[in-house]
Amino acid sequence: MNKFGKGDHMKVIMQFAGGYKNLILLGRVLAGISAIIALVPYYLLWKIIKIATEGGPAEDIVPIAWQTVGLVLLSLLVYIVALLCTHLAAFRVQANMRSSLMNKIIKLPLGVFDDEGSGRIRRIVNDSTAATETYIAHNLADKTVAAVTPIGLLVLIFAFDWRIGLFCLIPALLGFLCLMGMMGKKMQEKMTEYQTALGVMTSEATEYIRGIPVVKTFGQTVHSFKRFKKTIDDYGKWTIEYTISLRKTMVAYMTCINSVFLFLVIAAYIFIGPDVMPQAKDILNFMYYIIVAPLVTITLTKIAYSGEAEMTLIDAVNRVQGILDMEPLDECLTGKEPADNSVELINVSYRYTGASNDAVKNVSAKIAQGEHVAFVGPSGSGKTTICQLIARFFDVREGEIKIGGVNVKDIRGDKLMEQISFVFQDSRLLKTSILENVRLSKPEASRDEVMEALKKAQCMDIIEKLPKGVDTIIGEKGTYLSGGEQQRITIARAVLKDAPILILDEATAFADPDNEAKVQAAFNEMSKGKTMIMIAHRLSTVVNADRIFVTDKGEIVEEGNHNDLCAKGGLYKRMFDEYSRSIEWKVGA
Repeated sequence: MNKFGKGDHMKVIMQFAGGYKNLILLGRVLAGISAIIALVPYYLLWKIIKIATEGGPAEDIVPIAWQTVGLVLLSLLVYIVALLCTHLAAFRVQANMRSSLMNKIIKLPLGVFDDEGSGRIRRIVNDSTAATETYIAHNLADKTVAAVTPIGLLVLIFAFDWRIGLFCLIPALLGFLCLMGMMGKKMQEKMTEYQTALGVMTSEATEYIRGIPVVKTFGQTVHSFKRFKKTIDDYGKWTIEYTISLRKTMVAYMTCINSVFLFLVIAAYIFIGPDVMPQAKDILNFMYYIIVAPLVTITLTKIAYSGEAEMTLIDAVNRVQGILDMEPLDECLTGKEPADNSVELINVSYRYTGASNDAVKNVSAKIAQGEHVAFVGPSGSGKTTICQLIARFFDVREGEIKIGGVNVKDIRGDKLMEQISFVFQDSRLLKTSILENVRLSKPEASRDEVMEALKKAQCMDIIEKLPKGVDTIIGEKGTYLSGGEQQRITIARAVLKDAPILILDEATAFADPDNEAKVQAAFNEMSKGKTMIMIAHRLSTVVNADRIFVTDKGEIVEEGNHNDLCAKGGLYKRMFDEYSRSIEWKVGA
């Protein structure tokens, strides 16, 4: 991920602004003008106080008062126009940024969403771009005001009595030093840590919510999702420690910026003295500084908030740029056509980004056309990664994968997707009709073709109970499907696609017995004449496979059919015995 220095993030924003970048510049100029206009009424206020303390005629105050009101309204109007400019530019920047992100994301390998976490990517697309829009629309104008106001304040403070003005600046300078202690590179790093902690927690929350059906099915608690609980605990610990670390500095800052009246009292004691009758000029100046001095506090507060907003922006731009810097898979424009539906892995190795060990290590396997095979093994043994590599969710680091004798890197992406159907354990249905959900795999399919796919996927009992049949919209008026029913609709997609290679990733993991039987029937129907690769924890689902590959620590350690592997007495035999005992225990319980 690129790390932008000061000012670099604005260059990136200007690139996304396109023809609207002039509106950003105009907005900042107008915000600066509004800040200057807003300071002029304080000079007019001094004139009003002067007339009042010197006993001048009241009618002289009226025109000055109206001038003051007019300038305040003018300042407000100019600032509103400035915000209009920055808002228009901000909406354009956010739209362009999101479009660029989505155009990039659809070109990225599918494995990125597992590696990075869909929750984290969603948060970057939504929240990071929203933070950019907020900064440009609101904070950029405030930052300009915060930068221009101190210059005008210095003129106002020193113009009438420079000695009192210096006393007003003492708490401001002390507060500024405290403020600097909470800013800078270290604070930017803390902001990045904060946003990362939020991103991790969001990603884990997304995964937890997706797994709620499992939690409810097995009567478990949040503690069963240790990673999610750990991210909450870590985030809470981090925020508490960070807040405590800034406690003294923040208290000092707030004390300094709010002690301006104390310093005015000290100035009055020094320059007038307790035994001297103050003159009209002294009263005028002190009344003026009592009104103007709080502006210093307000200005420092704006600087603090604009600094925090800018750090949030830098972090957001860095995260957006991190997605944009990701490299898509090399696309072969003149791809080769596979000769058949066989699959071959030759000395394949793969390691996830940031991992210390290979997830898949020197794996070789041949799967003949029409063969039904299964990958089984302990959690984290690499079986899912192997199947994802076959579908080219990632590119192998070493070795090669061939489909029909052709390296998957030499097959065009759309052609490769035509070759493979992938049924995941966590099925996804969109909030649209059953018909359109199934048709996603083949948009040009007719209604009759969709219905035939639903029949083969054992879905007709689902369709018959829905109020509008196949035209029922998922989620409409409380219409929802169980996990097993959703899985069968997902299988209908794969049936409709009719790809020659079928990969099933734990497709019956959370189905109830009735749905599992129907899902298995659907698999038997759709797998006829196809090369089928299964990933399974329920070993009862793989006993009829032509061959079973047993994986452990990223390697294939055993290979054969169910009877052969049981006869060997190796890892598969131990896993199958443990699985059988667990089934017996559940029945006995």
